[in-house]
Amino acid sequence: MTLIGENNVINKCALLLLSVILIFGSGMTQAQDKNPYVMLEAVATKTFSRIKKERQLIEENPELLRMVMEEELLPYVDYNFSALKVLGKHYKKVPREKIPEYISVFRAYLITTYALAMAYYDGQDVEFQPVREVTDERTVTVRAVVKEPGRPDINLAFKLRKNKKTNVWKAYDMVAEGISLLSSKQSEFQSILRQDGIQKVIDLMKNTISKPINIDVTKKET
Repeated sequence: MTLIGENNVINKCALLLLSVILIFGSGMTQAQDKNPYVMLEAVATKTFSRIKKERQLIEENPELLRMVMEEELLPYVDYNFSALKVLGKHYKKVPREKIPEYISVFRAYLITTYALAMAYYDGQDVEFQPVREVTDERTVTVRAVVKEPGRPDINLAFKLRKNKKTNVWKAYDMVAEGISLLSSKQSEFQSILRQDGIQKVIDLMKNTISKPINIDVTKKET
């Protein structure tokens, strides 16, 4: 599959459900240090209900999606880990003084990416795999299937890791139909990092962040 094809799958299917399923409400904090399978399913149910309830407000002002992501999603996503993971082997070549700026912009980039993805939600159902017991694992993969009448099922896998210091589970990647979000972003940025350096990557992310959220456009692309 080409890079364009990979981005198409992620942007139209995977990122939608990553943003939806990983939006953790204020009542989920205690569950984060327990079973991540139970946590994800509970969060999904709560989040779908909220999106349906606030859909009209979001359609009137799509920029509200950024606020939702900022307040509800980011506290439960390990964006520091994800940001550094995306740099991969280029991490050692990035000037140390540029890392804080890069992570800060990457955080805002995720907020925008998830806000755009949120616009795709239109009542899809998600079925999770049966709950499994978690004992000494530090990372887990939670699988789910997205079902929508008249369309093929979408297979998803959510990757979470447990922080050694806090014992809190946070999401850091998702795989949709075999395509990893982190791997996709890594592929997108690697040649840029090699040829133009970290500042070019930062500028590209800032350009994405600066664009308005447009629900009508995302709907037309599906």
